[in-house]
Amino acid sequence: MSACLRPSLLPAPPPAPTWRSSLLFGVSSFSRKLITRASSTTSTTTTSDAAARELKEGIAEFYDESSSLWEDIWGDHMHHGFYEPDSSVSVSDHRAAQVRMIEETLRFAGVSEDPRKRPKNVVDVGCGIGGSSRYLAKKFDAKCQGITLSPVQAQRANALAAARGLADKVSFQVGDALQQPFPDGQFDLVWSMESGEHMPDKSKFVSELARVTAPAGTIIIVTWCHRDLAPSEESLQPWEQELLKKICDAYYLPAWCSTADYVKLLQSFSLEDIKAEDWSQNVAPFWPAVIRSALTWKGFTSLLRTGLKTIKGALAMPLMIEGYQKNLIKFAIITCRKPR
Repeated sequence: MSACLRPSLLPAPPPAPTWRSSLLFGVSSFSRKLITRASSTTSTTTTSDAAARELKEGIAEFYDESSSLWEDIWGDHMHHGFYEPDSSVSVSDHRAAQVRMIEETLRFAGVSEDPRKRPKNVVDVGCGIGGSSRYLAKKFDAKCQGITLSPVQAQRANALAAARGLADKVSFQVGDALQQPFPDGQFDLVWSMESGEHMPDKSKFVSELARVTAPAGTIIIVTWCHRDLAPSEESLQPWEQELLKKICDAYYLPAWCSTADYVKLLQSFSLEDIKAEDWSQNVAPFWPAVIRSALTWKGFTSLLRTGLKTIKGALAMPLMIEGYQKNLIKFAIITCRKPR
């Protein structure tokens, strides 16, 4: 599979009037339009089992290798920080910016802090070492469960939860976001912080998020996207495709899609109160800060101890900056609610 094709989508019958039938039968006419769009950035077939296994193994190994380095330098949170546009920040500000990302995400999604309305059961899809889960559990006095493809991350996340007295509220396991090990309708807050970019089948990803969400529950997707296509465009430009392919190869990413694609997928599942926003300017200082941390003696020596996958990812960091600067890569937040 070409690493930077558009995501594969489930075959779909005509749109159904209810959320349940939409979930059972797949996506609406939007999916068929995407499937038939003649785009070199589009995949119209489901990723093969062999390719899917290879991708999952690559993602797991990448995070098995790199997570300890990230934690040592950056702490609990394996995601971008949120900054005011054009702000000048010091290295010490970046961990605070990662916490601010969580708070701004909750604010945008309208998650209530009222004890009567706040979330009680949360799933963290692509949980890393559990930073978001622990934060949300403390903030809302909620039960949180996290899943990751990385056994190293799951083990470390559970150890950190126990060390901080949260083992009764937070737990982590190895699990696939496309086949989540949870019953239907279990969570009133479904949290995906920078994991969607690893999903080879975006339709299945959204389907699973919707399946495990309780009626009236909130779904939050914060993810890397490529720019929306103009009405006259059938695909990204060749140079854009080539740049994304290099990034995909370094970070074990499959299909990229746009924010507009995500919104239409959510609509196809009859999800409600859909909102999206481009936060690319708010994360602009992040990748330069990561590069600076890698160039310190501590960062450099730690990087050399991690392994070839992590080193390859480090060398690709300037490509992320290029993608943002050229308005190809977008840092998107998309939120919605499941009907009652």
